Amino acid sequence: MSGAYDTLKKPLLTEKSLIERDTHNRYGFIVGKNASKGEIKTAVEKIFNVTVVKVNTISVTGKTHRMSRFEGKRPDYKKAFVTLKEGDKIEVVEATAK
Repeated sequence: MSGAYDTLKKPLLTEKSLIERDTHNRYGFIVGKNASKGEIKTAVEKIFNVTVVKVNTISVTGKTHRMSRFEGKRPDYKKAFVTLKEGDKIEVVEATAK
């Protein structure tokens, strides 16, 4: 991967990831499919100025779906859960529905 912003695509803002953030100081991100754990660690440390303790990654296969007689497939992607040092925090802007 070329840069830190190419490695981290966007934050993962699901109900489960928000609970993990509040209880275990663990943040979720959608990352590039070819990103390694070391690249993810350096990207998070460089962008957010925090200390990363642990990185867990999950490769997700896109689901197939049908629309009448046509079949399609959602794209494959990779998730990363990053555990930060105690006391470090990432300020994530959350969108609110109106």
